[in-house]
Amino acid sequence: MPAITVENPLTLPRVAAPPPAAPARPVRAVVTAPAGFEGEGFPVRRAFAGINHPHLDPFIMMDQMGEVEYAPGEPKGTPWHPHRGFETVTYIIDGVLDHQDSQGGGGTITNGDTQWMTAGSGLLHIEAPPESLVMSGGLFHGIQLWVNLPARDKMMAPRYQDLRSGSVALLASPDGGALVRVIAGELAGHQGPGATHTPITLIHATLTPGAELTLPWRADFNGLAYVLAGRGSAGPDRRPVHTGQTAVYGKGTSLTVRADDKQDGNTPDLDVILLGGLPIREPMAHYGPFVMNTREELHRAFEDFQQGRLGTIPAVHDA
Repeated sequence: MPAITVENPLTLPRVAAPPPAAPARPVRAVVTAPAGFEGEGFPVRRAFAGINHPHLDPFIMMDQMGEVEYAPGEPKGTPWHPHRGFETVTYIIDGVLDHQDSQGGGGTITNGDTQWMTAGSGLLHIEAPPESLVMSGGLFHGIQLWVNLPARDKMMAPRYQDLRSGSVALLASPDGGALVRVIAGELAGHQGPGATHTPITLIHATLTPGAELTLPWRADFNGLAYVLAGRGSAGPDRRPVHTGQTAVYGKGTSLTVRADDKQDGNTPDLDVILLGGLPIREPMAHYGPFVMNTREELHRAFEDFQQGRLGTIPAVHDA
């Protein structure tokens, strides 16, 4: 069960339903995320693999990390690695993760927290489970989303936003069948805690079996729904979707997801990440951990990394 939850969603503010005349967004495509491994070997699903960039812009990629129940000694993270030209958003649904960078930043996020890192001009970064989790094992589940920066912001100074679970805007659907967590952006007058350079909305919604959620959606945003767990459908045509699939929506001003009446035994509800953003519509040169506008800027990023201009790995001091 996601860490951010409430016993009775009917106690929460309601998301106002879109007007009946609001054009419903059709589903253009449903794609299935391939499974793989990241960093030192933790399991991921590549949520946006196979989706054309124009349908993703301003998003670059998203990984679902887990859901996995680690045995003692199994939890893994990433080694030190560079970033430049975009933002990484790490949302921990269940579990705990430490992060550190070459500029002295860092901290711990757990159970509904989000670490929003604007890499900007560049830094070195590491994410790893704390030693206590490595020793004990335990549940780990989250996502990492990459959000592009417009050219004017790509070389800005790096910064962090540590968004604690208690700051997330919690809402309910009109009938109380869905719990809506607004992590960033605005939804029907309710604001999430994350501040963004490019206008986006990032939501985690949980729908009980048989529930339907229809949200107002900005006409100038794209629309994506990624299924973290469960079975349901998307759009007015009720396109089937299940765990590890992304629904790509077309144009309109409302977005709908539904939970099937019957769910699998290990996934009692439908859990989805809902995303929308204002396309940047600039050339993108992307290779590995660098997202720039031109190949020349990519070459410069690699050169700066190799020459230590993105920082150095902090020395480890024995106690």
